[in-house]
Amino acid sequence: MPPSHTYYTLPSRLGAALSHLPAYPGSLLLATALNAMLAPQLPNDVRQYLRGKRLRIHVRDARLTFDLSCNSTGFAACPPEGTTDLTLSAHAHDFLRLVQRQEDPDTLFFNRRLSMEGDTELGLVVKNAMDALELPVLDPHHWSPPQLLARWRARRHAPSGQGGPG
Repeated sequence: MPPSHTYYTLPSRLGAALSHLPAYPGSLLLATALNAMLAPQLPNDVRQYLRGKRLRIHVRDARLTFDLSCNSTGFAACPPEGTTDLTLSAHAHDFLRLVQRQEDPDTLFFNRRLSMEGDTELGLVVKNAMDALELPVLDPHHWSPPQLLARWRARRHAPSGQGGPG
């Protein structure tokens, strides 16, 4: 079945240039973004299951790899050494469509545009967590400066224990 949208890949020269970037700062940025956008939506049982796991996100066309671990406070960047419990691989455009909820993980997986390698049960937990997200995490309106400021103010002024980390 052909995809219902135009399929994009980054130009190979751009991927070659990006492949020279150091891995750790990118992993740190991704962990920070996941902690801001995704972690607040994860149910406690998923957080518990992810604790102590090492994840790798491989962006094929950009030739970038991000290594993360999950701990009690959320996602953390890891040095790109050793083995991982789960590796997710796709092109940049597919990851973007996935986080914008324009594509679901099953469709990408069955069209061989998303691959998961490693712990099968962990892969299912991650896939189900992605399916359960309530909003497009990269909806530009949701992440506009006024929206971010409003959420920050709400957390800062919430009674202790109700506003999350302030």
